[in-house]
Amino acid sequence: MLFCISTISAQIHEVGISFGGANYVGDVGSTQYIAPKELGYGIVYRWNRSPRHSFRFSYTQLKIAADDAKSDMGSRKERGYAFKNNIKEISLGMEFNFFEFDLHEPGFAATPYLYSGLAGFQYDEFHFKKGKLYEDGTNKSLAIPIVAGFKARLGQRLIISAEVGARYTFTDNLDGSAASDTEFESYNFGKKNNKDWYFYSGLTLTYTFGKNPCYCTP
Repeated sequence: MLFCISTISAQIHEVGISFGGANYVGDVGSTQYIAPKELGYGIVYRWNRSPRHSFRFSYTQLKIAADDAKSDMGSRKERGYAFKNNIKEISLGMEFNFFEFDLHEPGFAATPYLYSGLAGFQYDEFHFKKGKLYEDGTNKSLAIPIVAGFKARLGQRLIISAEVGARYTFTDNLDGSAASDTEFESYNFGKKNNKDWYFYSGLTLTYTFGKNPCYCTP
């Protein structure tokens, strides 16, 4: 005779896609924090360890851009710098649900959530010289994602999420203001002690799979 015991701490998986907009805050252009203008997209995987938390992995590609002409600071408008940068990001961390989000229970479920962890990203390296932009290849750095969002279940298999996320980076050269090559140090500008930020705001649609394991004892 077999006795099967089901547990609510099962490992439910989610995989899906994300689309949204990105912006940057640093030493060039506008200082507005949440102003998604450039396209971003990626893939997301969640491993739901409990109704209150999950481990999350994501890969995101996005663009950031800034133009001094659109700044509200007179000194930046007069300077007239502008740039675009391409970012490829890998992020791993933990997502915490404010309410229980149990995917085993039927019916509607929704909750706000927070996410943080560690991200590694690749970006374009460049510098300005006499107002002209010069490309210097690519570089890599780390960032800390700080994300707030809201998610809800659509039917039995789909989850839709909307979120706004800031990335505090460990580089000051997303905008060409602090070239890593010592040859170009004389052209650096801006606040040396302030690191750059970039933001990603978007929607994510994931598909859930996996089910409660059954532990059987003879």
